[in-house]
Amino acid sequence: MTRCIQCTRCVRFTSEIAGTYELGGMSRGENLQIGTYIGKTIETELSGNIIDVCPVGALTNKPFQFQARAWELIAKPSIGYHDALGSNLWLHTRRGEVLRTVPRDHESINECWLSDRDRYSHQGLYSVDRIHAPEVKRNGQWQTTTWEDALQFAGEALRKAPGSELGILVHPASSNEEGDLLMRLARGLGSAHVDHRLRQLDFADNAVAASFALPVANVDHVKAALLVGSDLRHEMPLLNHRLHQAVKKGAKVYTVNPASFDFNYGLAGESIAAPQALVDALLALAKAAVAVGANAPAALADAINAVSSDQGDSDAIAAMKSGSAVVILGEAAATHPQASWLRAIARFIADATGAGYNELPVGANAIGLAKLGVLPGNGGLDAQAMLAQPRKSYVLYGVEPPHDFADGSAALKALRAAEQVVAFSAYASPALREVADVILPIALLPEMDATLVNVDGLAQGVSAGAKAPGQARPGWKVLRALGGALQLAGFEFDDLAGLRDGIGERAVAPGSGLVTRTVASGLTRLATWPIYRGDAVLRRASALNAHPLNRAPAVRVNAADAQRLGLAGVAQVRIGGVALPLVIDVAVPDGAAWIEAAQDLTATLPPYGAAITLSKA
Repeated sequence: MTRCIQCTRCVRFTSEIAGTYELGGMSRGENLQIGTYIGKTIETELSGNIIDVCPVGALTNKPFQFQARAWELIAKPSIGYHDALGSNLWLHTRRGEVLRTVPRDHESINECWLSDRDRYSHQGLYSVDRIHAPEVKRNGQWQTTTWEDALQFAGEALRKAPGSELGILVHPASSNEEGDLLMRLARGLGSAHVDHRLRQLDFADNAVAASFALPVANVDHVKAALLVGSDLRHEMPLLNHRLHQAVKKGAKVYTVNPASFDFNYGLAGESIAAPQALVDALLALAKAAVAVGANAPAALADAINAVSSDQGDSDAIAAMKSGSAVVILGEAAATHPQASWLRAIARFIADATGAGYNELPVGANAIGLAKLGVLPGNGGLDAQAMLAQPRKSYVLYGVEPPHDFADGSAALKALRAAEQVVAFSAYASPALREVADVILPIALLPEMDATLVNVDGLAQGVSAGAKAPGQARPGWKVLRALGGALQLAGFEFDDLAGLRDGIGERAVAPGSGLVTRTVASGLTRLATWPIYRGDAVLRRASALNAHPLNRAPAVRVNAADAQRLGLAGVAQVRIGGVALPLVIDVAVPDGAAWIEAAQDLTATLPPYGAAITLSKA
């Protein structure tokens, strides 16, 4: 407070940019102080930017406090890897250790801002369970070993079963270089079972991530937007910021969501439906589009005719047709058990209104991996099928079971039953130690040279900004050594330039099928990924996990459903063998129980859209 000159830049940032109105001036004259409202903290997902706009250092970075002097730090350019926006940033390092992260200007991507998720996640790089050396499991006991021994062990494990019995599961934030080498490994071993779509439940249309039709830089100029299954503030904070700026200029935003998510701008219309009713809610909008002259595709015609629309649906379609517009399909739709329906209807609405169709990729490099064809080959199984039809051998690349899967329980069951599991991982969690036979330590994105493709289709290359701990190595080097040891084709290159010369995009044939619709009765689970639990690094970033936006695991239902189920006034409920607090939440529609994914207690619960039974704990 002794440094503050009351310029109110921070106050104006929280109101004009973050849209949360969390700071203000208290008292008057010489007693004026900047502070939060009584009983409130700064909870915006963009809060770290007030550090950057403060001209005198009155607001500072708490995790960085007392860590280093500014002149000790070296700035290394890098990008964010917790969503597919690809925000540009600087890593401030000392002797190879990341101590601070700040934004790097890129007007068409993140402007001059940075989300808290990208700013503070570096704490997770130095978690106590970061693995520093290769480990193998012999006679049920883990032992640290040399790279030569670990690679030989992994090679022998992969040779034990035929390629048709090998499944390769890849984290969707893996780089282009790693993805291409994994495909070479799969071909060399004769496996067509490769997939990075770990959170996807519906594969009927064989959907893969694709570049935005309306570039990020144009989103703040739209006149109308339709959000389908999207908690945009949490899924891609800086894209939501662009939409917030559009609303300030008069844009109208409409939503079709499985819960009443908390937006930092007013909505022109909101349709809230439980997961099992979400498709019908979107079909009503499609019917309003047909009513004003749009021709429905044959696959959707009968379903559109079977629903009714109201004046709100007609108003939304009229607004979307009045000028520049965008349809944004969010993660809560892309990971829905009937995602193929939601995707097809959203595309039809976009075409009917002349709007751009932007689907949020589930994973920081999901678009890059899709372009490279890190997907099932002819006769290959997708991620869900690999777990439903367990393989004898698995390769886990950057994957943390059960948290990174749509169905964590099915993932653990399949991995436990496998004869061999080779894990490439930066962390050695208890669950991974239980299912794996060998763990090969790999570097994370700030620690290696890599290429990621963002939502606009822009391939962004970065150089290593920090040092990987111990004997951990960049994933492409580990894969090259493993492929060389197995004497497979495609691993003859000497350096990263040689690897990149051999990378080529593969055409992916999109499907057009729709999953068979089944309407569940009773209570179904709504599963969203919390803003600070989306990947292994975030789950280990202590400051982010202490943030109010990172809610404790709970079962959230509305008051009417709690009364109907005889749970009014109950503090805890049980789902299977898991006891969780019961929270009455007006944001949850009838027929839904909102249980966030990727928490230690919730990762193995029935998946999104599954019928669940609650009982008193």
